Amino acid sequence: MTVLRILGIALALCVASGILAASHVYLIQRLVLDAGVEPPWRGVLTLAIALLGATLVLQPIAERRLGRVRWLAWPASLWMGFGFLLLVGVASTDALLWATGTPALAASTGLDPISREPVAALRAAGVLTLALLAGAIGLRGGLRPPQLRRVRFAIERWPAALEGFRIVQISDIHIGPILDRRFAAQLVRRVNALAPDLIAVTGDLVDGNARHLADEVAPFASLRATHGVYFVTGNHDHLSGAPSWVDVVERLGMRPLRNCRVSVGAGDASFDLVGVDDHHGHWIGGGGEDLDAALAGRDPRRPAVLLAHDPSTFRKARRCDIDLQLSGHTHGGQIWPFGFLVRLVIPWVSGCHRDGRAQLYVSRGTGFWGPPMRLRAPAEITEITLHAA
Repeated sequence: MTVLRILGIALALCVASGILAASHVYLIQRLVLDAGVEPPWRGVLTLAIALLGATLVLQPIAERRLGRVRWLAWPASLWMGFGFLLLVGVASTDALLWATGTPALAASTGLDPISREPVAALRAAGVLTLALLAGAIGLRGGLRPPQLRRVRFAIERWPAALEGFRIVQISDIHIGPILDRRFAAQLVRRVNALAPDLIAVTGDLVDGNARHLADEVAPFASLRATHGVYFVTGNHDHLSGAPSWVDVVERLGMRPLRNCRVSVGAGDASFDLVGVDDHHGHWIGGGGEDLDAALAGRDPRRPAVLLAHDPSTFRKARRCDIDLQLSGHTHGGQIWPFGFLVRLVIPWVSGCHRDGRAQLYVSRGTGFWGPPMRLRAPAEITEITLHAA
């Protein structure tokens, strides 16, 4: 690992730690101190928020050293979701109050604290109630089995002999702290019941190293499709040790496509299936996206389907004679309104997109990351049917 990469990682950790600490201080200030909570509850609530914030740091450290630590993963994951909803609620009401000139929460200057405490307490109670309600709905959505979503794509040069070819895409499964082999086994049964022509696993299979989680992904060895099961790495696979996981994936019977392509079918009844590593792999380690290498020597007259974890690859792929790109990564935002923040970085958050002849489908993901919640972004198993235009 280069010095520049080490410095970059250290800087990213410092920034993340600062944001984490500042967000929890902000919650304590608005929900406890400004609301006039009396001792001893003021101290109790302040300590509780601080400890819950600490679990967000301790959980990944414990997981890396000890493997899956459920008793720590659950409170950390739940707090990540509820804490986010609380931040959204507090920040939104702050913005509204400032915009309307309401003095009740003017943070510090020139106002009698007693005059603003009743409204601050009412605001805190309202935000907490809405966050709990939204969190409960999100938790129900997150723990519900992924829905089956069927999508059709018409491709101009698609072979008539492959009319109706079906690809089942699963993505962002995130076997790890909470989701385990039971979820994997249920997912395999549902995917196999669709009898697909091809299965595409578009990254983020796991959260955690292979030493601790290899047994949890064992059910994926039972995935079956006429033309095989293919896998591309996601950013979390790289964070979890991409080389080790690629070895595990191969033993499970999946074929990793690491900046390469294969021909699916035979003769005129065939197409190129292209796969690239996640582009974050260049920074994280264990590889990285190289679309040029994957396409080198390809006959541009042949139809091509690209598997790329991050939809951002579409910026380049749409200029490279790719007919269809299948991606994940965004989770569709997972918890509303986080999708609006995702859109600032990645304009293709979920669903079908098109630029000229090139088309893109972005899965909302099949599992979840972090909070076991999904709010207005349900998990999915995607059945993609391909037709000649």
